[in-house]
Amino acid sequence: MRSTTRRHRGLRRWPLVGAIAVALSASVAPVASAHANSTAPPVGGPDHIFYIMMENHAYDQIIGNTADAPFINQLASQNKLASAFHGVTHPSLPNYLAAISGDFQGIWDDCQAGATITCAPEEFVPTSGDGTSSTLLTPEQIASASATPHSFSGKNLVDQLEAKGLSWKAYMENLPAPGAQDVYAPVINGTTVKLYAQKHNPFMYFSDINYPGSPRLNKIVPFESNFANDLTTGHVPRFSFISPNQCHDMHGISASTAALIGLPGCGFPDSGLDHGAIQLGDQWLHQTIRQIEQSATWQNSNSEILIAWDENDYSTDTTGGPGSPTGQNGVVLGGGTAPLIVVSSQDNGPVVNNTLLDHYNTLYAIEQMWHLGCLANTCTITNGNQFMNLFTDNSNSQN
Repeated sequence: MRSTTRRHRGLRRWPLVGAIAVALSASVAPVASAHANSTAPPVGGPDHIFYIMMENHAYDQIIGNTADAPFINQLASQNKLASAFHGVTHPSLPNYLAAISGDFQGIWDDCQAGATITCAPEEFVPTSGDGTSSTLLTPEQIASASATPHSFSGKNLVDQLEAKGLSWKAYMENLPAPGAQDVYAPVINGTTVKLYAQKHNPFMYFSDINYPGSPRLNKIVPFESNFANDLTTGHVPRFSFISPNQCHDMHGISASTAALIGLPGCGFPDSGLDHGAIQLGDQWLHQTIRQIEQSATWQNSNSEILIAWDENDYSTDTTGGPGSPTGQNGVVLGGGTAPLIVVSSQDNGPVVNNTLLDHYNTLYAIEQMWHLGCLANTCTITNGNQFMNLFTDNSNSQN
């Protein structure tokens, strides 16, 4: 959880510094095989899905903000844009869990993973220190959330993918090593710089992924030393989940640690919109999206890039999507408006879809395209014809 003051970040352009520089080349050379290490796609399904999760901004803080986010706005105007996408709830972690399991798991905190870890809710309680403090959980919700261990036994997207023989990998920027258990990393000159954040790595919270000796942990890898290489060699999995670090996903870090690593724009400003964090995220996305698009994996396939923001920054609203929980007196405990952009290698945009959506809908779309079945809240979605044109050919859907 972050307070209202700390939820905003500072203003500065993008110097790449040695300790956290993203090892991205200006272009990626085509390779002979775009589908190495993958299985044949299901009928009608994309060859590859790249799912990039960004952080903590409302729709109108990004879309239309061409000064801070020119590349993102170019993407939005030329591709597929959801104008009524929402976080399921607050804070970050429940939204990441929702995105890969169809359930926010009944928690309202950003605590670390672990079978013995329990945490009281950080949001929608009087002590939240932000815009959620007037929208309250029920006593029963607080008691249940406070007693919920942060190692979840339910099925998740990894189970679905592997059941279909589809390869996957999670690329986490600044993760120290494959499957590392760190809550934050790296440590620089004795100071923990919160670039990698476990709360943005939902795979670590599921008991059938994160256990001693789990082979699945080897598929949760550092972004910097793996992603570019996988693109270049054609060893891209069918499903790639990408979490930028907290200077590149628009989240931001404290001003003091941002100064320590030479990225003052990543530091939370005292007030106002965090122009610096938006600029950093826009430029990181520019590098990463262009890198994907220049690869043979993209050019020789029917593939998609999903770019979603987990929630807004609490400064605009706490409205919810169709799957958001409710609290006292039926008040919606939502994550607010946020952007969702889908880029297709088949160039079948632009589309603007106004259907009310959240992270359950993005998971539903993946499940539908790859015929994976359903998980939890995705099993009750019945209006796919209203929003699947964001993910598939426009001719079979309606706005």
